[in-house]
Amino acid sequence: MTKPDFDELIDRVGTDCNKWDDMQAAFGVSPEDGIAMWVADMDFRPPASVQRAIEQIAAHGVYGYPSANDAYLQAIRWWMETRHGWQTQPEWVLTAHGLVNATGICIDALTQAGDGVILMTPVYHAFARVTRAAGRDVVEFPLKLEDGAYRLDWEGWAARMTGREKMLILCSPHNPGGRVWSAQELREIAAFCEAHDLILVSDEIHADLVMPGAPRHTVTAVAAPEIASRLITLTAATKTFNIAGAHIGNMIVADEALREQLKRRMMALGVSPGMFGPAMVAAAYSPEGAEWVDALVEYLDGNRRIFDEGVNAIPGLRSMPLEATYLAWVDFTGTGMTPEEFTARVQGTARIAANHGPSFGQGGEGHLRFNLATPRARVVEAVERLKRAFGDLQ
Repeated sequence: MTKPDFDELIDRVGTDCNKWDDMQAAFGVSPEDGIAMWVADMDFRPPASVQRAIEQIAAHGVYGYPSANDAYLQAIRWWMETRHGWQTQPEWVLTAHGLVNATGICIDALTQAGDGVILMTPVYHAFARVTRAAGRDVVEFPLKLEDGAYRLDWEGWAARMTGREKMLILCSPHNPGGRVWSAQELREIAAFCEAHDLILVSDEIHADLVMPGAPRHTVTAVAAPEIASRLITLTAATKTFNIAGAHIGNMIVADEALREQLKRRMMALGVSPGMFGPAMVAAAYSPEGAEWVDALVEYLDGNRRIFDEGVNAIPGLRSMPLEATYLAWVDFTGTGMTPEEFTARVQGTARIAANHGPSFGQGGEGHLRFNLATPRARVVEAVERLKRAFGDLQ
């Protein structure tokens, strides 16, 4: 494999790119002079194997209904076993149009209107959005901040239970905090779900993006196989390989009865994959793709170190230690500024578009989330802009 050039500055403006073309409307930051650090996709090309797969389909030129893609299912099986030590079966895999869609299917198929869905906040904002849109109640379990990292808070959470809760959605590794949950923590979560008769949906989309030296990601199904009858594991190659536009992800369910409930709902909704997504994933989940990911994580770790060193040198700012994902979670409360004040400096002065903390739920106040999956020159420039924007605090 030719070494990937993650330093290449690829102009995505004007390509119907949500991250760059929509940031003016969302944040008042023009792509002409701004830096897009919000939407969680990368400014990198995927492995060459993925491009070849697309070109092969395009060269054929006929885009009819695809068949059941055995290569896709076998690639998932190979990847999960070789990268995560998880032995799956092809029949366990249900394919959705991305993991937000998969989350919505789980909620729709396995809960009723008015049921409570537990989110460990602050957490990926789409969970709350689809839960509320489905007419379910969002039950927020705020994570406890200890020694600069998020921890589980069983004592505080027990007091919040009402008996109406039917599902817990876990983000593992955690977005936006970047925590890699330990096997013991995952077993505690599983035991809680069993004790309270909850379906556990474990979103593991960031599982491949663990920083060097950080704890190894443990698949929830491996940590707690005893709860297979109530466990759905969500996986996708889209975050790992920057192919989110393929809109493809999986619900991996070992328990046949639980899997049948989801399959019936998917059939009622007419959910099935297109032609390009499975071929892209099969090409990505390969030895070439594995080599590319190893290079990617090393590069992201370099970006992380540069960003954290620069941001943590600004009085009042604190970037949470990042174990996984490429999303830096920065606490601005030490500045003594209101969210409106520090956000105005980031967007108006530094010309950076970053996600607003409150959108992630309780515990997000006073924070912004920055996407570091961009060429290093942009990360360096973003740090310098932040230093200037908060220069009066130096």
